[in-house]
Amino acid sequence: MSKENNDQLSTDHLIPEYLQENEIVEEFKDLVVSLPREKGWVASYLHQYQGFWHTTRQIQGVLSCQKYFKSSSLNDKDIILVSTPKSGTTWLKAIIFSLVNRSTFPDTKQNHPLLTTNPHVLVPFLELNLFLPSKSKLVIPDLISSSIPSNNNDSNPSLFSTHLPYVSLPDSIKTSPCKLVYLCRNPKDVFISLWHFTNRLRPQNLAKNTMEESFEKFCNGVSLYGPFWDHSLGYWEVSLECPEKVLFLNYDKIKKEPFLHVKKLAEFLGFPFSLEEEANGDVARILELCSFDNLSNLVVNKSGRLSSGEENKTFFRRGEVGDWINYMTPEMAERLDSLVEKKLHGSGLEF
Repeated sequence: MSKENNDQLSTDHLIPEYLQENEIVEEFKDLVVSLPREKGWVASYLHQYQGFWHTTRQIQGVLSCQKYFKSSSLNDKDIILVSTPKSGTTWLKAIIFSLVNRSTFPDTKQNHPLLTTNPHVLVPFLELNLFLPSKSKLVIPDLISSSIPSNNNDSNPSLFSTHLPYVSLPDSIKTSPCKLVYLCRNPKDVFISLWHFTNRLRPQNLAKNTMEESFEKFCNGVSLYGPFWDHSLGYWEVSLECPEKVLFLNYDKIKKEPFLHVKKLAEFLGFPFSLEEEANGDVARILELCSFDNLSNLVVNKSGRLSSGEENKTFFRRGEVGDWINYMTPEMAERLDSLVEKKLHGSGLEF
């Protein structure tokens, strides 16, 4: 092996997986290199596929998931959480896991998986974890064994997540009996959270993205899984057509009335709270366990890392509604509000 190859292997070994983009699976190489691309927020490039933007690493998981996902792996109890990045995904993963597994893990103070395991491990991403190629090799998972077992309780559903836009969702998921829970958030808060998040993930030897540069990209739709408005609109329309399959949730509304929306979520998923559970404070215990203050202060989320290299603490910043006002100028806020209103006009979806 040449010195150059040895140097490359040594360098790749030091780079976290989420930043590695040199290797492309042979099966997808021709397609990936042919796609339109722009400068990335974290990695070098974003590639446009089916109208949305993905990193070089991520797009391979998207393509693999589309091609190899089998609907036979899912049943009518299984759940897929869908969201745009930085819309409260980590929080809702924790809530859904706790909700559907509350009979298996009734004690939220000890021996609960969330106390020692990051929510992204308990509810894995399809395209970013399970179907993501490894070392230039395709990975075709057994979804049944890949889902986190609820203490081997077969009566509980398998839980997965994705950031895929509806147009890119495998047809086998669209036609499967599983349920989809979509989470969106005020786009101004999404942008600010995404700007902070991507800067924390950037290599230390690279300068941080300026807010102005990032804002232009976001407004042009060039962001992770963007455009934001097209992503949200896709699932909004399906939730109106198929309300029994897709539940459309708003982060801001959940934060305002958490009891109401968690109970609504439980009913949609087929795990409604009984009057006895409500009287015993089960809803409150789940919300306390999954609160930002509790999750962010757990040892696993302050010091651990995902297998792909991201520090767990990166997924916990503030979790507040309206934090955008501390960063965006009135002109920026007005521009984004006007843009989103124009893009969503006539749909009935508002932020």
